[in-house]
Amino acid sequence: MEEPISYRKIIHVDMDAFYASVEQMDNPELKGKPLAVGGSEVRGVVSAASYEARKYGVRSAMSGIQAKRNCPDLIFVRPRFDRYKEISKKIRKIFHDYTDLVEPLSLDEAYLDVTQNKKGNPSATLLAKEIRQRIFDEVGLTASAGISINKFVAKVASDFNKPNGQKTVNPEEVEPFLESLDIKKFYGIGKVTAEKMYQLGIFTGKDLKSKSAEFLEHHFHKSGLHYYKIVRGIHNSAVKPNRIAKSVAAEHTFSENLTSEIFMLEKLERIAAELEKRLRKHKISGKTVTLKIKYSDFTVQTRSKTLPYFISDKGILLETAKELLYQERMKESVRLLGISLNNLNTDVKKSVVVQLKFDF
Repeated sequence: MEEPISYRKIIHVDMDAFYASVEQMDNPELKGKPLAVGGSEVRGVVSAASYEARKYGVRSAMSGIQAKRNCPDLIFVRPRFDRYKEISKKIRKIFHDYTDLVEPLSLDEAYLDVTQNKKGNPSATLLAKEIRQRIFDEVGLTASAGISINKFVAKVASDFNKPNGQKTVNPEEVEPFLESLDIKKFYGIGKVTAEKMYQLGIFTGKDLKSKSAEFLEHHFHKSGLHYYKIVRGIHNSAVKPNRIAKSVAAEHTFSENLTSEIFMLEKLERIAAELEKRLRKHKISGKTVTLKIKYSDFTVQTRSKTLPYFISDKGILLETAKELLYQERMKESVRLLGISLNNLNTDVKKSVVVQLKFDF
């Protein structure tokens, strides 16, 4: 007699419009109104949008100007990251009442492996429901959840019944569920990749599944094998409570576009100091410095240099960033600059949350 196949039980919890929901909770006058966090109608980008604003097509990473154009009644509020962190800690404390296998992706979402859990409850579906109810009762916010056999399917499922809902994809349902989805619903397939897939006649998971591994590797290189596996429900990545940081970054959006490199150097000095502070706090250093430049036309350019030794000092960060800045001429005025450090010495596992800084 064959042994039954053993599956992991993974929950992906995703807070609903987290930053915007915190602002509406803390200020009842904002409830039910279209709200954008982290931007203004003059400058900056939207960091989060309430569901009322999303009805008008307002989305995160959209310019404040475009967001206001989409929704003339849109209310802009400044982000309060300390408050979001405070709420996030309360939510994670609830997670840890159920399992120690909690992998935060950001302040507002996390994976939980509840295969073996502290409640001794074999139903991941009921546990997810209980966790969401506790978040609502104890914190005052709604959350959505996806429940399945691996992180990928759980992540995709958590978007299915948003807001304030959940979806379970049982083992026998995984492949039919993925086959039925539009390819753009697959976590990790962005707009550019989706467009390329459409051109290749891949519109749904079923279309993707019909392609051979060789075909997908030819067109998508290393990612091809990943796509071949995930559409078949194969994703063996474990929930990692202490994810290794791959990069640490600091960046700044300016209240006015910069045209002079002299002014850019002043900003880079502050960004380098902020990055050094984050690196020192987490006892991390790295070898590869990347300068990020976002132009006034919203195109983004990155320039990188790898050093022969590990660094975390703001002086070396700044000098390397300067070198990269002068590497070639600017094509437009600049609205954002950022410095990141990767190729890290993360033998000691660290998790670093990177926040985008905004000017108002």
